[in-house]
Amino acid sequence: MLNHKIGIIGGTGLYHIEGFTKQKWVSVKTPFGAPSDALLTGKLAGREVVFLPRHGRGHRILPGELNHRANIWAMKKLGAQWIISVSAVGSLQAKYKPCDIVVIDQFLDRTKQSSNHTFFGCGIVAHVALASPISEELRQILLRAARTTKARAHNGGTYVCMEGPAFSTRAESLANHRAGYDVIGMTNLGEAKCAREAEIAYATLAMATDYDCWKADEHVTLEVVIANLHRNADTAKKIVAAAVAEIPSEPNWKAHSALKNAFLTDRKLWPKQTVNALKPILAKYL
Repeated sequence: MLNHKIGIIGGTGLYHIEGFTKQKWVSVKTPFGAPSDALLTGKLAGREVVFLPRHGRGHRILPGELNHRANIWAMKKLGAQWIISVSAVGSLQAKYKPCDIVVIDQFLDRTKQSSNHTFFGCGIVAHVALASPISEELRQILLRAARTTKARAHNGGTYVCMEGPAFSTRAESLANHRAGYDVIGMTNLGEAKCAREAEIAYATLAMATDYDCWKADEHVTLEVVIANLHRNADTAKKIVAAAVAEIPSEPNWKAHSALKNAFLTDRKLWPKQTVNALKPILAKYL
C-alpha cells in the first residue's frame, strides 16, 4: 500500500505541533518555479505529513506573490493526497468574532490571477468541476476536530479572496458585508483551485483575526491581526493534530478523481513537454 501523506499549509510556527516527529526539510524543484519554502516532512498522529510555510519561514512572500502551482505541485510530488489549510481571515459578519473559526465551504474570487491558478494550458485543456471547491469529507473532519477545542467553530461560509496586500477599503468591506459573505482573505482560492486539479482533497480552517473594516468602530490593523494570530495558533495546532488522526488511509473521495472527465484534449495530442511538467498530476491518466 502506498504511504499517502497529509499536507498542511499554514503559518511559519504551525509546524511546532506537539507530536510532530521525524522532521526533515525537503527542497523540491518544480516546473512552475520555486515553492514558498522547503517542505517539512515527518509524522503526526501516526500519519506521514508534509508541511509548507505558506509565506516562507520568516514571512517573506506577499499573498499576491504566492506561487500556488509550485506549492501544490510540490505537495503532490511528495505524495500529499489531502491538504489542511490554516489561514487568517477577516470577519465580514458580527457572528464571527475574532478568534472564532469558520470551516468554510465556498469561495468568491476577487483576484485577477486566474491564469496562475491552473496547471493546464500549453496544449492540454481541462475543466474541473468547482461547484463545491472544498472537500466536504475533509471539511467535516476539520469541523469535528474544531469542536473538540474550546474555540467557537462555525459550519460553512463563503471566503472572499482578494489580492491585497493592502486591506479592504471601507466601501469594499461594506459591500462584502451587505452581500452576506462570511470571511475575507488573500491566499486560499489559488490553493483550492490547484489542489482540485491535482486531485488533492483540500479544506480550510479560516481563523478570524479581525472585523475587516465594515464595522464603524473596529478597523483591521496589523497589530490586531498579529495579536490574534498568536492567540489562534495553539487552537489551530490542536485541531490539525486531531484532524490528521481521523483522515482515512486511502484517497478515495470525489476530489481524488477530479480529472476523470475533465479533459477536452485527446490524449494523443498532449504535448510531451506539458506531460513531463505535469507527471505527478497526470500519472494515472498516462
